[in-house]
Amino acid sequence: MTPKTLLFLCVANAARSQMAEGLARARAPKEWRIFSAGSQPGRLSATAVAAMREIGIDISAHRSKGLDQVPVQDADLIVTLCAEEVCPVVPGGRARRLHWPLPDPAATADPAARLEAFRAVRDELAGRINELLKE
Repeated sequence: MTPKTLLFLCVANAARSQMAEGLARARAPKEWRIFSAGSQPGRLSATAVAAMREIGIDISAHRSKGLDQVPVQDADLIVTLCAEEVCPVVPGGRARRLHWPLPDPAATADPAARLEAFRAVRDELAGRINELLKE
């Protein structure tokens, strides 16, 4: 069987897609290839790292990447995670596509509520990825 290649996309590749990549890497079969990227890569969110560390997944070595830094054309599944922003568009290809419009937790203005927003998105991603892996 050919290993699955899964790609998570958002704008900055700083929070949602990074958490999704970490969750999928931890839960998918080891032969799967898991990537994340953004249309305007920024910087990995320290709050995303902290939220993932709470559940035993270390994404601190992750780096934000652009679409040109991942094997987009090899993807079997592309999951876009934008809600308020314009998601990256990947033309053509054979990949199945899913859209999970999750709010950007980094956009939470109240610093006291920010970590909770990251936890909520992390937990939603975890549930969706678990369901996806059952398919």
